[in-house]
Amino acid sequence: MAKAIKKFVNRELSWLEFNGRVLQEAADETTPLIERIKFLGIFSNNLDEFFRVRVATLNRLLDYNKRNADNLNINPRRTIKEINRIDAEQQKEFARIFRKLVRELAGEGIHIINENDLSAEHGTFITRYFNEFVRSQLFPIMLGNLKSSSLIDKSIYLAIKLSKTGHPNDEQFAVIRVPSGPLSRFVILPPTDGQQYIILLDDVIRYCLSEVFSIFGYDAYQAYTFKFTRDAELDIDNDVSKSFLEIMTESLKQRKLGAPVRFIYDKNMPGKLLAMLKQKLEINESDTMSKSGRYHNFKDFMSFPDVGRTDLLFTPTEPLEHRRLPKNESILRAMREQDIMLHYPYQSFGYIIDLLREASIDPQVRSIKMTLYRVARNSNVINALINAARNGKSVTVFMELQARFDEEANIYWAEKMQEEGVKLIQGIPGFKVHCKLLLIRRREGERNVYYANIGTGNFNEQTARVYADDSLLTSDPQLTADVNNVFHLFESKYIPPKFNRLVVAPFQMRNFFIRMINNEINLAKAGKEAWCILKLNNLVDDKVVRKLYQAGQSGVKVRIICRGTCTMIPGLKDFSENIEVISIIDKFLEHSRVFIFNNGGEEKYYISSADWMVRNLDNRIEVACPVLDKGIQLELKTMLLIQLKDNTKARIVNHEEPNFYKDREKLPRIRSQVEIYNYLKGY
Repeated sequence: MAKAIKKFVNRELSWLEFNGRVLQEAADETTPLIERIKFLGIFSNNLDEFFRVRVATLNRLLDYNKRNADNLNINPRRTIKEINRIDAEQQKEFARIFRKLVRELAGEGIHIINENDLSAEHGTFITRYFNEFVRSQLFPIMLGNLKSSSLIDKSIYLAIKLSKTGHPNDEQFAVIRVPSGPLSRFVILPPTDGQQYIILLDDVIRYCLSEVFSIFGYDAYQAYTFKFTRDAELDIDNDVSKSFLEIMTESLKQRKLGAPVRFIYDKNMPGKLLAMLKQKLEINESDTMSKSGRYHNFKDFMSFPDVGRTDLLFTPTEPLEHRRLPKNESILRAMREQDIMLHYPYQSFGYIIDLLREASIDPQVRSIKMTLYRVARNSNVINALINAARNGKSVTVFMELQARFDEEANIYWAEKMQEEGVKLIQGIPGFKVHCKLLLIRRREGERNVYYANIGTGNFNEQTARVYADDSLLTSDPQLTADVNNVFHLFESKYIPPKFNRLVVAPFQMRNFFIRMINNEINLAKAGKEAWCILKLNNLVDDKVVRKLYQAGQSGVKVRIICRGTCTMIPGLKDFSENIEVISIIDKFLEHSRVFIFNNGGEEKYYISSADWMVRNLDNRIEVACPVLDKGIQLELKTMLLIQLKDNTKARIVNHEEPNFYKDREKLPRIRSQVEIYNYLKGY
């Protein structure tokens, strides 16, 4: 009997493979040295969120299975076991890379040292720094008084053993939070003999523990780091007597008390101290426990100081001017003449700020409507909207309060906008609004004219510097009418309108793209050219994956650029050999969703806010927008073809060897993000 072909990869394991690609960037010697340190931080931050959300969900499913006689299609216990196995392997690789990078930094005259390596001069500096900046941030808790609810998620702590010389049985234990939020995790010491020195805040505290505890008669201290990760899923109260703002605020308070999902501790921690911590924090054997080294919370390494060594960083990429948007000229007028596509971060998000500024002071502009999912900490987008309201414009915003890990910031901004006269649309129960839409209504003569911006990424000037996204500026009457209908959908309490050009989830998007794939299948069966190029972040919807398998088996050439989770397996002989899936991890985060279908030679182009996942297609308000301008179509196709030729940062997804680099032996070397920048520069 022939061996059954494995057709799907577990989505959690696929995600871990994606994060393994991030770890590869930390090991890649073609990446500048300090940037490699930062990739370690990105890897660590990604993993924290994975445990807080995905592993927490598996723990919930595990509990559900216990109570419901294994009614689920997955085995959460087996999945968690495999996650822990892969995590352990990746942590070993992480530690190896970190040690290597520390040695390489030392070779560049940049030394990461601990409290045992301090010179007398540096010791004096550290003591002064501690008393001036750190001491006031420390609030020790004696271990006997510790409660699980006292600990803040995403923080690191020092578990400290206090003792007295000559009195070995006179010992106490305490816990101190390392205040790496208000303070930098990295303290730069005075240079010596042309060498630069950095010490972590953890070790500053270790060096100065006597400043805190000597008043109690202790003179010996041992400190061990640990980290505690909670379930971050929110339980949403459906009390109709409360506003959605109230419901979300209360849910966020509950998150701070979420069940433990991961406990990481210094492997040198004494058994007695570890046992007491586990008891106090209510850690049991079903929770993920990981032995680790001296340092945790490597997410802070995303902000590793450059110490003036710009040669060890990526060369700054100056945003390109868009040839259709000359400086100091009306953007609305340019949009009136033709569609315009912005490509971040190759081109500046500043054009959107300029558009909002223009709309806020244009006497003919009557209203501005916008969806917001994640915004910058100091958001110029929101400041522009507030300014428009102050200028007498009607400003309406749908602020998604359920944007995971940005809920508190979004609640703050929602209240701020309400105070300034911006109309805030409440959430739609059971759905997140993830589409990226801006609509401007302008009075021109005797009629209203609409201008829209439809994008693949957030209206966030900070992330737009590093997230690669596409953003369409248009005054096309049918597209803008559809955008207007999306806002009517929000305001009419979920009465679905008819859409002429936009493809809107959850109403039609999955079926629409399946029809587009079916069209290619029919063309292939008729002996005609059939292909599609798909770029997205995640591909995990079973129905769509099965349809793509069918397309490949029918002779459709399927080429996919998928940065993150992908449950399909390409390149299998006699099954998926017409399907290619690559992932590109590089300086910029590939974030855009672009779909091109051959369509019998009349190519169809779409950009979208949606990945092909159940959550996007069934549980979110998402938009896919057709791109009709021939010049913009050429831009998109050229950029995707460049990426498909990448042989520097592209990996083959779900290859039998995880994260196998594509065509690295071939010349010339093609690094797609550099080539795309050069293409747009000369376009």
